[in-house]
Amino acid sequence: MSNRVYNILFHLHTVSGIVISVLLFVIFFAGSFSFFRDDIVNWERGHTVEQTERIDMDLDAAMDSLSQHYNLHGRDVSISKHYLERRIGVSLSASHDSLASEADKARAFFYLDMKTTETASYASSYSLGEFLYRLHFMAQIPHPVGYYLSGFTALFFLFAIITGILVHWDKIVSNFFLFRPWAKLKAMWTDAHTALGTLGLPFQFVYAVTGAFFMIKALLIAPSIFVLYDGDQKQFYADLGYGEPTFEYSYQPLSSSFSFNDMVRETSQDWAGFDVNHMHIFNYGDSTMHVAVEGEMNRNVKFTGPGKRIYQVATGEVIEEQSPLVAASYMDGVKNWLYRLHYGDYGGYALRIVSFFLGIVSCFVIISGIMIWLVARKKQSIPERKRKFNLWVAQIYMAICLSMFPVTALTFVAVKLFDGYGKPFIYSVYFLTWLFASVLFIIKRDIGFTNKYCLLSGSLIGLLVPIANGISSGQWIWISWREGADQVLFIDLFWIGLSALAWLAYRNLNKKQGQNTESNAAIPEDKEESVAELV
Repeated sequence: MSNRVYNILFHLHTVSGIVISVLLFVIFFAGSFSFFRDDIVNWERGHTVEQTERIDMDLDAAMDSLSQHYNLHGRDVSISKHYLERRIGVSLSASHDSLASEADKARAFFYLDMKTTETASYASSYSLGEFLYRLHFMAQIPHPVGYYLSGFTALFFLFAIITGILVHWDKIVSNFFLFRPWAKLKAMWTDAHTALGTLGLPFQFVYAVTGAFFMIKALLIAPSIFVLYDGDQKQFYADLGYGEPTFEYSYQPLSSSFSFNDMVRETSQDWAGFDVNHMHIFNYGDSTMHVAVEGEMNRNVKFTGPGKRIYQVATGEVIEEQSPLVAASYMDGVKNWLYRLHYGDYGGYALRIVSFFLGIVSCFVIISGIMIWLVARKKQSIPERKRKFNLWVAQIYMAICLSMFPVTALTFVAVKLFDGYGKPFIYSVYFLTWLFASVLFIIKRDIGFTNKYCLLSGSLIGLLVPIANGISSGQWIWISWREGADQVLFIDLFWIGLSALAWLAYRNLNKKQGQNTESNAAIPEDKEESVAELV
């Protein structure tokens, strides 16, 4: 590689990385906690659920209960379970009956508890697990700006990964084994960036590709709609497998009896290992009523196995079927692989814990990249004004990124001590505390101070999480263990372990900074610039 090409790639890698560093840190940090989204939700509500994606409830009784609150006749009803929770999503379309009242023409969405059949709105069901999950793709920013922002961040991250590989290719092996934890702190940042960046490379590459696909696929495929489909979006999405069939409303009431439980039972028995997680009812109560039963094979049986049956209720016949036992189509296989790789939900707790730490490692790679960027711009040849600006930028970046740890821990404590306040409360606690902590550390203008005390405060507050849970709900660790409340127990133990690791990092950082202060006193200032050459 010529020096000119190398310099171009080097600067592209540096600029692309530093521009997106804060957004990327937020995505990876919140995304790491999102691997435990369902556990956090169940911990917050004190629920214990079975580790299955199937809808496990009496659907006939549930529909009878809903019919007492809503006029279901003529509506399309969608029941879906996307997470390992007791609550499932229920969506009601407007009635297809043109003579229906205005109330029946209003759409509705709510959650239904599979155990109690109680309903709850999205706002009242909002949880910390949902908040962190949505934060990792910037959903709190008005749609679609947040989605596109996270998607393009992932795209630029992919660009930074590729250019980083090209830049460091010649030294990627030798520098991987170069780690000097007892040397100067600046040298340690460089070594850690190289070693951890190489270790997390496959993980980061997968999440860069899948993240960009999920968030900006609409923009990427928009030209295809106009070129290949002549602007026909419905046909395009139907070919992708996202379309739903339509059945003309007949204005004739359904005369035959039916049972949703029987349809689900029959489908599950015919396809052993099949988990029904979605049911779509078309034209409820009309003679053209149809029911689509959808789901997937349990991933212990088959990794990619989407299945679907559509029943004509009047006759009880299956008019359309997609068997999960046969090989999945190319499109279904690609979609399923992308989802499974991104969510990391196919390997149980072991895979999710590994994915969490790889996400935190990625956060460390981002932080070390910021520090290397700052060190490389401390040369005497750079004007003093630019050096001060670079230091100011790095201080702001580090304050925003590192304060996420204690703020997240504090929000976990707050949602248990002040239960039931919902979305506005979580937004206020998290964002206002984050803003306050960031401003405080920016005013302090000391990156070392920010790093140490974010670790210290995060570890101390994190230890309060299981205590807050025990005080508010009575589910102390030993009680959760005895009662088999796995999700509640896991989150409590998770925070104890994470806090212990943060405390150890704080203690080691204190020792190393003390040693570096003594050793750096004898090092001439011009020698410190050689660290930048290691990048």
